[in-house]
Amino acid sequence: MEILFITHKYPPSIGGMEKQSFELTQGMKRHAVVHLLCCDGSESKVKFFWLLKSRIREKLRQHPGISILHFNDGLAAAFCSGEHDFPGLIRSVTLHGLDVVFPNAFFQQKILPRFRHFRSIIAVSQATAQACIQRGLSAEKITVIPNGVDHDIARFEPTAAEQQVFREKYQPLMEHKKVLILMGRPVKRKGFSWFLKTVLPRLPEDYQVLVIGPFREKRPFSVMLLNCLPSAFRKQIELMFGMPSDEDALRELLDSQRVRHLGRLPFSDILQIMSAAQAFIMPNIRVEGDMEGFGLVCLEANLCGIPVFAANLEGITDAVQEQKNGWLIPTQDASAWLEALSVLQRDPDFVRQFGLASRQYVLDNFGWEKMTAAYFQHFKKLKAVP
Repeated sequence: MEILFITHKYPPSIGGMEKQSFELTQGMKRHAVVHLLCCDGSESKVKFFWLLKSRIREKLRQHPGISILHFNDGLAAAFCSGEHDFPGLIRSVTLHGLDVVFPNAFFQQKILPRFRHFRSIIAVSQATAQACIQRGLSAEKITVIPNGVDHDIARFEPTAAEQQVFREKYQPLMEHKKVLILMGRPVKRKGFSWFLKTVLPRLPEDYQVLVIGPFREKRPFSVMLLNCLPSAFRKQIELMFGMPSDEDALRELLDSQRVRHLGRLPFSDILQIMSAAQAFIMPNIRVEGDMEGFGLVCLEANLCGIPVFAANLEGITDAVQEQKNGWLIPTQDASAWLEALSVLQRDPDFVRQFGLASRQYVLDNFGWEKMTAAYFQHFKKLKAVP
């Protein structure tokens, strides 16, 4: 089997989709001959999409054995979704969430329906699959294959130097505290500012929130310009480019001594911090035109041995199973969040044991190798049907 993978989400850019693309293309090399067209940061995305079709044709000319074109994100697929694009080849696409619900009338009315020309649509979660069906894509063409997670996280052992960094930089922030971790880009759907404004003030004083991820302490001029645009257009730009739409609100909440934003950190620092914390929280909220396709970061937290408290919302529910690796809480229900988090005080020993059990649950049920094998079996079925 010879496959050409196409995606604009790939390292060195950082994110769940980029990680999934990398692991899928690398893992598939154990099963098939893999070719790759990706936006790796060496050129602008505009140029990548402008030349995409011609580059696919060149790859096909160089490698006539290619039988499957797999677009690993909806935006890349949108540029090659015509009924007569690449005849004789199997086209499949992975949809992650935002590339289904993106709030643009032209995309929803003209582009998304063209995905019916693909032989297969792979959704990363049941929520993403349901969003596809609600928009008229055939349920018969949709297959759900959840994302994986890196099992090496569970085996991580910091070096002596890394332990020293942790003791000096982070341990003082965590001593005698019940530490909750928020992690990711500060986009509105993540619910960071909602939690810090609505829930944290009602928690006991010894609760500390550490926020990890990209963050700009001062509002850049580009954001000021963006705010001059009409709100609907501004929202589309923010969503398309993953801009930190919750960053302004978050800045105002960082004056509290109970919240520390640590910014981007080395992965070894993140794993040590999470291993020493009491819980990971993912308090997502509903945002029209956006959605959480999956909850990969929840699984990474579980592999550090801590439980997850997450909103019972969208693709998160494919990653977090109630009382198996975490607790699912009604979104934007502050009282429910307070009640759920009270277990950290009531029964800390139970929480620690639950965290260790959640690690094993994730090891048993999620993994990049398992995900890649599912894709390979799916591709074999596609090739078997004329």
